[in-house]
Amino acid sequence: MGVVISLIRNGIGGILVFFDIITRGTKLKRSPQAQQQIAKELEGLSLYQFFACPFCIKTRRRMYKLNLPITKLSAAKGSPHRAALLDGGGKIQTPCLRIEQDGQVQWLYESSAIIAYLEQRFT
Repeated sequence: MGVVISLIRNGIGGILVFFDIITRGTKLKRSPQAQQQIAKELEGLSLYQFFACPFCIKTRRRMYKLNLPITKLSAAKGSPHRAALLDGGGKIQTPCLRIEQDGQVQWLYESSAIIAYLEQRFT
């Protein structure tokens, strides 16, 4: 039964990813210098995600529109990043943004909170 549910979930997730890609729109335009500065600031960020998770898709979609090429790490079963998410953040829940800044690490869960943080910091 669990295999069937997993197949259904992944199938629906794949459809959502497809529609996300074809309806994504355009990225925020910045000067090359401004985008280079953003890229430098993004070095301390990484997004733990499941590829077909609707909340992860929502977060990645906003990252795309804000032109924020944040490192994406799979938290799928068998991935070494899954253990890092559990050890660092305390739970396997995605999306989760790992924020390393000024020697401190923060783990930010919930797509709406992640999007609000990115919009506040990068717009």
